[in-house]
Amino acid sequence: METWWFLVLEFAVAIILISMSGRQPFPGPSKRYGTVLLIAASLLLIGETSPRETEVQVHLFFLLVFGSVGLIRGVKNMLVTREEVIVAPFAGILFSISATAMMAEQWDTLTQFEEYAAFATIVVIGACQTWLVFRGLLIGRLPLAWSKAGLVALEKGYITGQHGALECFEKAWDLEEEHLNPMAWVALNRIHNFLGNSAEAEHWRKRLSESGGEDAVAKEWIDAIESALPSHNLALEQE
Repeated sequence: METWWFLVLEFAVAIILISMSGRQPFPGPSKRYGTVLLIAASLLLIGETSPRETEVQVHLFFLLVFGSVGLIRGVKNMLVTREEVIVAPFAGILFSISATAMMAEQWDTLTQFEEYAAFATIVVIGACQTWLVFRGLLIGRLPLAWSKAGLVALEKGYITGQHGALECFEKAWDLEEEHLNPMAWVALNRIHNFLGNSAEAEHWRKRLSESGGEDAVAKEWIDAIESALPSHNLALEQE
């Protein structure tokens, strides 16, 4: 019966990851991680119907390994490449629960020193997991990644719609990284000019001028935006 709690956890985390992936600049990493977890949870669920039920240790070992892999990749995505911020916190949840449960199962066999060491380890894991949730889910804004995603969408010919260039650039700002904001403003100005939306283009031109004007943006970035605009048959609705 204990295995059902782990199945619920696995399915819940997988569904949340897949559903939240669309809110990230680059949804691929979290969507793939959630999909693999969903497939694994489905296989473990099938195993529950066999004459010999899946043991709890199977879930614990899987969650420990899968959570560790997700942590390594997720922390890199969150702090280095800054592509997304949700894999690390949810992978941390899987790792924290499995590691804590494994230590709890062995508690009766531990010496006093090992109990102190295990307790200290649990405290450290809990503190690190709290930081991951705070850093990723609560304050995890990715202005530079949204700008990159906007440029990718523009080069592919997508302007409007989900994950279109307009949506990406409108999210590509941050009060704590104001030096990145002009990149989004100049892109939005150029795109609306290209579409003939003079009122919107003027709005973003004013925002740009308030942030230092085009002098605050690297010429290479402006050239990249302008070269992407006429080079494709732009799709006004993302398929």
